[in-house]
Amino acid sequence: MATARSKHLVLILARELASNLATPTLIADAEGTLVFFNEAADAIVGRPFGEIGEMSMEEFSASFTPRTRNHVPLTEDRRPTRIAFEERRAAHEQLWVTSRDGVDRQIAITAFPLFAEADEFVGIIGIFWRE
Repeated sequence: MATARSKHLVLILARELASNLATPTLIADAEGTLVFFNEAADAIVGRPFGEIGEMSMEEFSASFTPRTRNHVPLTEDRRPTRIAFEERRAAHEQLWVTSRDGVDRQIAITAFPLFAEADEFVGIIGIFWRE
């Protein structure tokens, strides 16, 4: 019998906030699992979260083909969500993505780490803008 993972209160509150925003937002936990993106992000992702569900950030990111503004593939070390997750700092990038629905979109993303305490990393938030 599978047991559900309990989510940190900070992630629960972040999801509640994201659910009420008109700004496209995604949330990943400290293990690197995408745990939510809001309805506003559906257009960028190409499908609603209810259809996709939780998945690893690697799997989620791999489906986007991010490119720089000059259409050069964006390396892993320049992806804001990766920087926020691995380096525990905020990062911003303007880029092109091909979403899960096959549409190219020019976006900007800012990602930052979430901490419950100064030394307790619980995940990241990514906020998107359509350019």
